[in-house]
Amino acid sequence: MDTDPAACIKNVKRLVVKVGTAVVTRHDGRLAVGRLGALCEQLKELNSQGYEVVLVTSGAVGLGRQRLRYRKLVNSSLADLQNPQVELDGKACAAVGQNSLMALYDTLFSQLDVTSSQHLVTDSDFRNDSFREQLSETVKSLLALKVISVFNENDAVSTRRAPYEDSSGIFWDNDSLAGLLAMEVKADLLVLLSDVEGLYSGPPSDPNSKLIHTYIKEKHQAEITFGDKSRLGRGGMTAKVDAAVCAASSGIPVVITSGYATDNIIKLLQGKPVGTLFHKDAHLWTSVNEVDAREMAVAARECSRRLQAMSSEDRRKLLLDVADALEANESLIMAENEADVAAAKADGYEKALISRLALKPGKIAALAKSIRVLADMEEPIGHIVKRTDLADGLILEKTSCPLCVLLIVFESRPDAFVQIASLAIRTGNGLLLKGGKEARRSNAILHKIITSAIPDSVGDKLIGLVASREDIPDLLKLDDVIDLVIPRGSNSLVSQINNSTKIPVLGHADRVCHVYVDKSANPDMAKKIVRDAKIDYPAACNTMETLLLHQDLSNNDLLKELLAELRREGVTLYGGPRASSLLNLPRAQSLHCEYSSLACTVEFVDDVGAAIDHIHQHGSSHTDCIVTEDREVAEMFLHRVDSAAVFHNANTRFCDGARFGLGAEVGVSTSRVHARGPVGVEGLLTTRWILRGSGQVVDGDKGVTYSHKDLPLQTQI
Repeated sequence: MDTDPAACIKNVKRLVVKVGTAVVTRHDGRLAVGRLGALCEQLKELNSQGYEVVLVTSGAVGLGRQRLRYRKLVNSSLADLQNPQVELDGKACAAVGQNSLMALYDTLFSQLDVTSSQHLVTDSDFRNDSFREQLSETVKSLLALKVISVFNENDAVSTRRAPYEDSSGIFWDNDSLAGLLAMEVKADLLVLLSDVEGLYSGPPSDPNSKLIHTYIKEKHQAEITFGDKSRLGRGGMTAKVDAAVCAASSGIPVVITSGYATDNIIKLLQGKPVGTLFHKDAHLWTSVNEVDAREMAVAARECSRRLQAMSSEDRRKLLLDVADALEANESLIMAENEADVAAAKADGYEKALISRLALKPGKIAALAKSIRVLADMEEPIGHIVKRTDLADGLILEKTSCPLCVLLIVFESRPDAFVQIASLAIRTGNGLLLKGGKEARRSNAILHKIITSAIPDSVGDKLIGLVASREDIPDLLKLDDVIDLVIPRGSNSLVSQINNSTKIPVLGHADRVCHVYVDKSANPDMAKKIVRDAKIDYPAACNTMETLLLHQDLSNNDLLKELLAELRREGVTLYGGPRASSLLNLPRAQSLHCEYSSLACTVEFVDDVGAAIDHIHQHGSSHTDCIVTEDREVAEMFLHRVDSAAVFHNANTRFCDGARFGLGAEVGVSTSRVHARGPVGVEGLLTTRWILRGSGQVVDGDKGVTYSHKDLPLQTQI
């Protein structure tokens, strides 16, 4: 199960927000007016979006203490000031501070055109069933009127012996009050705002401490030691965790996050990872004994080294076993995939994503076939690339070897899981995979089937399935363990990863492929290529997104036939500046537009030189094609277009690892370093040097005569 808040916190209508003393006040005890103003603006925005909001606030005691100290100072004589100062009565502080605190909330909400109400409650109130029933009815009536109810414990009249220390009773601080109110009013979410981002594995100030994204009681309760209480209030992180665990166990999701940020609540409701999540099903999402990111990566490295130690034939047999296992479990895989597709449709995902998610009939057989092709390819590990006789009896070899540990982050496509895993096995690499939450079931069953085929001598940790996207930031820091990151997905995904790691990244951020139809193009060929490049698989990275046309075709029958053919297939056409005017097409938002659907941009260019310039300015260096019968024009296009793949009279859809005979691919790279184009076996290998000698030493190069003579690769030593 994925711990993405978007999946866990769904259909929120009513939420309780608790803001602590450390957020409400500054270090000197005065009100943090800026933070309170930002909080009220967030709540106003939620209120206007139809959310029902209950606010539980602390800060009255701290504010009252600060005001009474000032008043006492003003009224004191010089003799009074020379005497030891007696601590102010907490109840008096609460009485003074509550009035000021609520006046401020009323002013802030009034400025935002929001109505608020005040509710002071005590522990003893909740011992009365009639009170609890009436409280719920009152709050529900106010929420229906879009009123934000503001609660605080009435410390001024609390009957507790020591209201700032005593933890007895139905609730004992505003954190537990917030949890109790969330249950009383049947809230869909409880948000506890603190002065830190959430719950950490150690002191938040310790650079080695990690933010715990999802709290699992069975795992974290014994591992985490909490520090001091809040600097001004009665709570602190212990109180928040206790309240969160209690509310979560009753079925209300809880998030502890920072109240210093100006938009954390809104981000949370937008499904973004914020703070620490508490949920009653958290123990089902991940093993209590789950290893952390570093342990997972180190385990993959160790398994990779054991895989490399196997014989070539044993590695080949392992791949064949994986292919057999996939075919034997096809019905199970398809059932899980169908469940993913149904859930994606119910959640309103785009058609392009659902198309990539679905495993079509015959796909498992095709994947198994590609794995067998991969198994029968030449052994890639230890392949001698170059042999050199450095000096008499000193032989140098440059040989191929695995990179070692790969991190692949991909969206939607479960078939990519199979291709990547099989390539990793063939090349002797360890693998960490994070698929999209929309393919959770498909990826889980594929991982189980593939790792079950890996022998114990290697270990099933060779391929690790990353459970949550919150683990990705930790993995991206492991540049000493992970050797290459390959993101497969949207532009935003690839860009985000590129900007978040020092590990080399291989992939393409954009996939804007062009087909240029020259004036000398064969009409029938042009129609066939253009049609297939767009409709064969519109969601693929190598589909045509822009159709470029030589200007001489603007009044040509071929143009009419091309556009008519695309429209018959349901393709929506958008025009560049020239085409929108000449063809009366709606204007494209950008000439660098990735549709991933049945839509494309059409534009006219003066000639092949202008087409090349257009591709360089608006393309993505992925795959581009020219349709022409003029060989000179074709050669100019092929040699000048600076893309990973450039085709003449052939569909852009041919840019694919399987179609190139690579067996499979981990993706298409537009990078100019390491691998470029479809990345298969070779792209997951690097080289190392092996030197064989017979006791030679450098000794200032005395007595060594270097020959640097190339040797045949087949020469045996």
